[in-house]
Amino acid sequence: MKVRQLSVFLENKVGRLAKVTQLLGAANVNIRALSVADTHDFGILRLIVDDVEAAEKCLREGKIVCRINNVTVVAVDNRPGGLAKVLCALNAANINIEYMYAIAEPKSERPLIVFRFSEGERAVAALRNGGVEIISEKELFG
Repeated sequence: MKVRQLSVFLENKVGRLAKVTQLLGAANVNIRALSVADTHDFGILRLIVDDVEAAEKCLREGKIVCRINNVTVVAVDNRPGGLAKVLCALNAANINIEYMYAIAEPKSERPLIVFRFSEGERAVAALRNGGVEIISEKELFG
């Protein structure tokens, strides 16, 4: 199961992140998760939003470079070793994690983690074989 993520290219300048959030807010798009990775000159903002098409449209209209790609969201047991279970299932299948970040969901009993893999289908199979719950986009936004 895949969840669509919006990756946004940002110049490393004051106000760029604020502009993105203002555009999304004006388009009535809710941000459910985000991650920012930066270098000296630019950053990549990764977003899970409730309406990815509307988000992409408003950002492009606002002259913001972005693209949609697929990630995998999994539920992690909220106990010591919960994340280790997920990572060990991937390690056993020799799956490389390109990046990961958490979804802040205070109502959930189990934390949700977003992953991007070099081999997505193999990773999903390894997670399922490891007994890890994979969350669909429909389940995420109910």
